[in-house]
Amino acid sequence: MCGTENQAATNGTTKHLSSPSSSTDVVLNLDHGDPTVYESYWKRIGEKCTVVIKGSELMSYISDVRKPCWFLEEKFESVIKRLHRLTGNAVVDDRYVVVGTGSTQLFQALLYAITTTDASLGGTGGGPDQLPVPVVCAAPYYSQYAEETDYLRSGLYKWAGDAYAFDKDGPYIEVVTSPNNPDGTTREAVVIHNGDQGKVLYDMAYYWPQYTPITRPADHDIMYFTFSKSTGHAGSRIGWALVKDEAIARKMTKFIELSSIGVSKDSQIRAAKIMEVICEDYQDFKHHQNSNHFFEYARKLMENRWKRLREVVARSNVFSLPKYSQEYCLFHGECTESYPAFAWLKCKEEGVEDCEKLLQEYKILGRGGKRFGSDPSYARVSILSREEVFQQFLERLEIIKGNTN
Repeated sequence: MCGTENQAATNGTTKHLSSPSSSTDVVLNLDHGDPTVYESYWKRIGEKCTVVIKGSELMSYISDVRKPCWFLEEKFESVIKRLHRLTGNAVVDDRYVVVGTGSTQLFQALLYAITTTDASLGGTGGGPDQLPVPVVCAAPYYSQYAEETDYLRSGLYKWAGDAYAFDKDGPYIEVVTSPNNPDGTTREAVVIHNGDQGKVLYDMAYYWPQYTPITRPADHDIMYFTFSKSTGHAGSRIGWALVKDEAIARKMTKFIELSSIGVSKDSQIRAAKIMEVICEDYQDFKHHQNSNHFFEYARKLMENRWKRLREVVARSNVFSLPKYSQEYCLFHGECTESYPAFAWLKCKEEGVEDCEKLLQEYKILGRGGKRFGSDPSYARVSILSREEVFQQFLERLEIIKGNTN
């Protein structure tokens, strides 16, 4: 979810910089993945994505009661499938689409749906004898999974930490974030010894052509995506799941119905329009070297940022970054490496044990490795800020010098 970043860091009364400023006194808030990086593209697009909604439109809770997700707008469902077919990043045939208020709500809806539907995980309703189903993810894992899993204090499921350390018999749920948040690696499930007693959720928030090579259409029973990381429109609060099992889709819908009585139709229609514009721009071009097309623009932007960041880190004796191998991307039609949404910085300076604290000394807010089930010598830093903020981040990183003796 990964894909979802909803916890902005605070630091007393110090001003935070998540928008342009030339001041060196403000904190660069790169703790959360607010995708303002794409703002410049959508400004250039102009009015093509403008949506006008009349006062008499979209008034009902209901979209189509014949579908498991009865508040899903038909236009939105259609363009979701169209966008996945365009990018080739997911199989959409024979799947039910469930819309949620971002991937955070979808994650919680899935935990509820699985533990109240799948008999191998405790039955159909969570009786008094049902033990909470452990939820695990391979470290380093998305920092919010633990809090989101345990937030409702459900008796149906509970956070159980690192999937690599999970060796108990019995039911479990494994979350696979691929590409991974925070380190950008491609992931597969790691818990295999419990056979059919486990369920796997695939958080595919970053499986889009600007972040990683699209090597094959993802074809899992449960996958979920988010509008915020695919196009940058985090403020619309839209995500969707592709689910094979109708019973799980219906239970997810019930969870969302009880927690928010559906999902905003206004947001669905706006998202549908923006995604439709992306698809229409590609319609006349089989291969897409036009920088006016969204995914080309976004990939070149991310590639440029990673190039600049690696140049700064290469001159540093303090930090290191992961290396990503090149793979053939079906969408771009060429070999390319990954350009993740976050930099997984490692502080290699002797005597410095906490990378997050070191960055804070230079007024850079990142998120420390311990929150990801990893070592505090790591910190996650967002690459998704506006250009002015990213440039100031590079300038501050450049001046962090270690012990040269």
